[in-house]
Amino acid sequence: MAPSLPLKCSLEVADALAAGQPVVALESTIIAHGLPHPENAKTAQLLEQTIRDRGAVPATIAVLEGVATAGLNAAELARITDPNTEILKLSRRDLPFAFSQNRTGATTVATTMLIAAAAGIRVFATGGIGGVHRGAEMDFDISADLPELGRSDVAVICAGPKAILNIPATLEYLETLGVPVIGYRCNMMPAFWSQSADVRVDYRLDSAAEIADLCIQKWRAGLDGGVLVANPIPQVNQIDPEKIETAITDALALADEKSISGKDLTPFLLDQIRHITEGASLHANKALVRNNALLAADIAVEMTG
Repeated sequence: MAPSLPLKCSLEVADALAAGQPVVALESTIIAHGLPHPENAKTAQLLEQTIRDRGAVPATIAVLEGVATAGLNAAELARITDPNTEILKLSRRDLPFAFSQNRTGATTVATTMLIAAAAGIRVFATGGIGGVHRGAEMDFDISADLPELGRSDVAVICAGPKAILNIPATLEYLETLGVPVIGYRCNMMPAFWSQSADVRVDYRLDSAAEIADLCIQKWRAGLDGGVLVANPIPQVNQIDPEKIETAITDALALADEKSISGKDLTPFLLDQIRHITEGASLHANKALVRNNALLAADIAVEMTG
């Protein structure tokens, strides 16, 4: 049986792709499960407008009643961000259930990459990627985002792996998968809420045009899989690394005490860190994901230009 993803693109996204215009994918887990209401709805609108202002077409991705959808209208965005609506969190393993049961869900980095690639979208902006969790040597907790980066031909623009993770181990895993890690105007890997994790990236590039060319050359050579572009949070928005590490340690201890693991772990940790930092992490989240949307739009414009 030939693979056939149940896929629908909005008219705007379909027309842009057909015309060779720049399109930027956006995930929906960050707005459905990563930010509180009404900040999630405001952020969804802000990200889409940011991409439009930069000359590209936004394509927020979700699964709606069993159909992978690239490009949500206002009503669909409102549904995904409504705290009173049951919205599943969908990674790759969850897609068969959502498709077969006609369920609605928000897509993680992994599933957004998969659906973007199927739709023909080559650039994707997110906040931070998943990776190798702290303590993974005991429980093998490694995000599905990483193997998807090794499969899908999409450039993922992020502020680095989420700081709750084992960042050096995450980069080692990406090396094994053959995923280039590019630092945008930086030599060290960003740590999501702060500018540096004191771990070097593979290569530094200083312009959207250079990053676009690297992606084009990679895929033209038949080298399958994604490119990870690490874009540091603006300095004015970063949180002191020692302060955020203390918050992470406290949140991890509470998660262990409550036996929280699996797909529930990251949302729990992010929520706890938001409370511990008295909202500072939330403001940083919004700033860094907008910063990534700006760069992603610039890369998409260069890639299609």
